[in-house]
Amino acid sequence: MRARPRGGCEHLLQCRVPDADSPDRRVEARRPIELKVEYKRLNTFFADYTKNISRGGTFIKTSRPLPIGTEFLFKLFVPHRAEPLTIHGEVQRIIGHDDPDDPEPGMAIRFVYRDGDPQAEIARIVEGMMTDSLGPRLYARLMDQSQKRSGGR
Repeated sequence: MRARPRGGCEHLLQCRVPDADSPDRRVEARRPIELKVEYKRLNTFFADYTKNISRGGTFIKTSRPLPIGTEFLFKLFVPHRAEPLTIHGEVQRIIGHDDPDDPEPGMAIRFVYRDGDPQAEIARIVEGMMTDSLGPRLYARLMDQSQKRSGGR
């Protein structure tokens, strides 16, 4: 499955790292991208798309979010890979249709790594997608700002 990138430079504004005083709780720089994700809830399989991604997590666009705190396994379909990445995630927050700051409903997911999970591979793939999309200079600048904001973790 190929990614469906969203247009040109006008979407780069979504990638900026907020000021330290911003209410935005994100630590990692993120990049807007639509990648197919599949996951299971009870006995039903769902296929949705991401809105953005970072080294630490993703936002899945859906009108059927899982409850906050739910840990689940999902498949992330990455361009130029024969097989999807299988990632553990935890729902951090939910955005509803009525949210004035973000009219697109969905759920913010934090990647959760367990023993044996390919954390380094996932980080490398996400960084590669961000570099390909933003270019190495802008990506490096975003990562530098993200490091400063997170205190160098």
